[in-house]
Amino acid sequence: MEHDVSEAVAAPPQAPGLREILLSPGYRRLLLLSALAGVPIALLCFAFVSLQHAIQHGVWEHLPAALGYDRAPWWWPLPTLLLAGLILAPVVTRLPGGGGHVPVHGLGGPPVKPVALPGVIIAALATLPLGVVLGPEAPLMALGSGLALLFLQWVKAADRPETTLLFGTAGSTTAISTILGGPLAAALMVVEGAGLVGPRLVALLLPTLTASGVGALVFTGFGRWTGLGIGSLELPSVPPDVQPDAGDFLWGLPIAAVVALVVSAGRRLGFATLAWAREQTAVRTVAAAVAAGGCLAAYALITGRTPEDAALSGQAGLGELAAHPHALPVATLIALVVCKGLAWGLCLGAMRGGPIFPAVLLGAAIALACAGLPGFGATPALAVGIAAAAVTVTGLAVTSAVLAALLLGADSANQMPLIVLSTAVALVVAQLVRRGEPPEPTA
Repeated sequence: MEHDVSEAVAAPPQAPGLREILLSPGYRRLLLLSALAGVPIALLCFAFVSLQHAIQHGVWEHLPAALGYDRAPWWWPLPTLLLAGLILAPVVTRLPGGGGHVPVHGLGGPPVKPVALPGVIIAALATLPLGVVLGPEAPLMALGSGLALLFLQWVKAADRPETTLLFGTAGSTTAISTILGGPLAAALMVVEGAGLVGPRLVALLLPTLTASGVGALVFTGFGRWTGLGIGSLELPSVPPDVQPDAGDFLWGLPIAAVVALVVSAGRRLGFATLAWAREQTAVRTVAAAVAAGGCLAAYALITGRTPEDAALSGQAGLGELAAHPHALPVATLIALVVCKGLAWGLCLGAMRGGPIFPAVLLGAAIALACAGLPGFGATPALAVGIAAAAVTVTGLAVTSAVLAALLLGADSANQMPLIVLSTAVALVVAQLVRRGEPPEPTA
């Protein structure tokens, strides 16, 4: 199997055609293994996300209530982020893999080796629920790829780098499919990021779709059976659907550029934090975590609201903004963007997690702060903010447009022209301001 699959996906000068790839015994066995691996990987990832969700509720809701507060007080992020930094520092400096990749570099590179899984799990479960302004998507992808490689070793089918890379990628999509709206968005992200063409694209796409489809089915069924929440990136309610008009485009495209500039500024802060934390890593990891906590506390002091609004990944906050787009004053939205954006930038360079979820919330908040402009509606604003922020942080135009469409649901049909154009504008602006950024690691 190993040699058949390796020859099928390595793309030598005389690469085989699609028919030869799909009908090769090794590739068909790989598809079967992808489906079989999707079940245990999805179950373990479900347990991982459910546990993280439960810890988060305990830290930000149950514990403040037990101490006599009706919500987390303004100072709450200071001790919780301090604890997160103290937990993460030895993980980064001593455990294999350093707790996962640095989130300012995106979602990660090659599949994570199984030896690095303990660090990834500790870093995610012990720090993200404490208020770190990062999402669960990168740790989930690392967990999925590491578990997939463990499965491959168990069935004794992992002696070729190409096979390992392909199967690890399928494991990543299994894990992330349920929090990105389903297997289609996850597989599309992998394919667009890989930049493959022709038969090689399909050879990569089928195992990722197979594994992530099985994983999504397991997540859905197991979630309904247990009643446990996983906090996926979704919008249970959105503003009323409207047909974008000229005003939405005239305002929306410049706002997409603004979103790209703000999100790019957060990335710049992330790179600066990363460079600063390379020396005295343990101490400066803790210092960066406390500084992020200070930003969250500042938001609570400025607005009089709970710091939970600005803390964490922003999954819940995005749903609330979409359901009640005019509930927060413009000044509060600006404070949210500034304080959460600063905390996100610090976490990008010093903590561990995923960069997408907080960026999407920042983009939505920026656009909704402008929704009161003449001729600019809340639904188009939400579409612009989500699409522009997603493409700025991922660099993947098609994936970002699909993600925005999936989040908006039935409203996406009318908004698609605005989503596509906003994605294009934001991507161009982001690439212009990224000149001079350090290159992303390749291994």
